[in-house]
Amino acid sequence: MSTQTPTAGTSDPLGAPVRVRRALISVSDKTGVAEFARGLDALGVEIVSTGGTAESLRESGVEVRTVEELTGSPEILDGRVKTLHPRLHAALLAVRDDPSHTAALEAEGIEPIDLVCVNLYPFEQVVATPDVNEDEAVENIDVGGPTMVRAAAKNHRYVAVVVKPESYDAVLAELQESDGEISGETRHWLANEAFAL
Repeated sequence: MSTQTPTAGTSDPLGAPVRVRRALISVSDKTGVAEFARGLDALGVEIVSTGGTAESLRESGVEVRTVEELTGSPEILDGRVKTLHPRLHAALLAVRDDPSHTAALEAEGIEPIDLVCVNLYPFEQVVATPDVNEDEAVENIDVGGPTMVRAAAKNHRYVAVVVKPESYDAVLAELQESDGEISGETRHWLANEAFAL
């Protein structure tokens, strides 16, 4: 398993550039996501996705690997549980210059995820609707989305996290200009956006 990553003791306090080989995309707001995914795909990035996002990306001509294929576990409970899986979160949270972390990934056959593109269920919009019922409101409480966002943001030294469609163009432009790498400075900026969300 290849894990080209920042090295220990790097002089850049924000981390060395990370090559993006695998991206997880799971969004409620699909504004611009097909174009973003097509751009990543053109750079040779493997796209992993969930449910409706995967279907939408396939319809746009993007080859997608499902989260189920990544984790080996199907979505259950009507989709309430699909990304809450140790294999997925290990792929996000591994400290890649820690030999024990990389050994654990290799032993379990876990492939690192380098970029997470997630936005959350539209809870605020749903509950602002005058005739919303409690069941609908409850089903729009996102659990997996915030978990992935926080995991990627926590580990932004090794993972880029994109939570706003307005950031897609800048992230894609940097990847295109740098042969598929994203800088520590950009990952730090993106993590700040994620924590603000």
